[in-house]
Amino acid sequence: MFGFFESHFLFFGLQITYYGFLIACAMALGVFLACKNAKMRGLKSDDLVVVACYVLPIAIIGARAYYCIFSPESYSFVEFFRIWDGGLAVYGSIIGGAIGLLLYCLIHKKNFFDVADITVPSIILGQAIGRIGCYFSHCCYGVEVTNPSLTWFPLSVFMSDGKWHLATFFYESIWNLLGFVVLMLLLRVFKLRQRGSISASYLIIYGIGRAWIEGLRGDSLYIGAIKVSQLLSIILIIVGLGILVFYFIKRSRHPNLGEGKVIREITLNTESQVLDVDKNIKENKATKTHKSNKNKQKKKE
Repeated sequence: MFGFFESHFLFFGLQITYYGFLIACAMALGVFLACKNAKMRGLKSDDLVVVACYVLPIAIIGARAYYCIFSPESYSFVEFFRIWDGGLAVYGSIIGGAIGLLLYCLIHKKNFFDVADITVPSIILGQAIGRIGCYFSHCCYGVEVTNPSLTWFPLSVFMSDGKWHLATFFYESIWNLLGFVVLMLLLRVFKLRQRGSISASYLIIYGIGRAWIEGLRGDSLYIGAIKVSQLLSIILIIVGLGILVFYFIKRSRHPNLGEGKVIREITLNTESQVLDVDKNIKENKATKTHKSNKNKQKKKE
């Protein structure tokens, strides 16, 4: 039997939940990965560290707000901030993160899609890791499985309510991991230069997986009889396809539109770094020459 584990562990007397620990690891890994991918859109790793300062706090607030708004329970102002009691939603974090990213781009005068294309592989990887955390917190699992022949992992999982359920958190984790591989291939191997192409691919990939998996969930949030996250997933797919179609039509009319600008910015960024290196070398040589001349002058005296 593949049963549930404890939801927390002790670290020097502190009670730490596995879910929170995995989310923290996902955030750290996501920022590190985004810094490594920054050059693919002509950005610097420092830019992505600043992006994280905008995005992560607002994403957490968004995740909590989404859950509280669509939850059948009511939350007071104080209870809203008790995130350690559980109640965060992935789609809320995506919406909040997008708002944080938009604020960053407006304040620092960056192109939204340039930064988004760099961050979405980190986001979907973080979602893959976060869904494993759902197992330890005993949430986000699917409908009950009553057929004994289907009570085996990874199809289903034995949860804390003493019943077998579809392991929907595991399905989504694997789907997101595959999506991460696809996005990284598009970004680093195939090197798609069109702004927004990676972001659109993320919306489509994640939307398709979530729309299907949400239909198997037994603890979804609803608006009337409609599952909110399933509806949003369909909207994401449509938006992603719309972005790709828009750029396809525009590029067919103007072959190098968008791509050329990104390549120029990457080239300019690289040239700037080379000039900085040359400047440092020249300054070092000048310093050494000055010291050498000074030493020679002392010897003569």
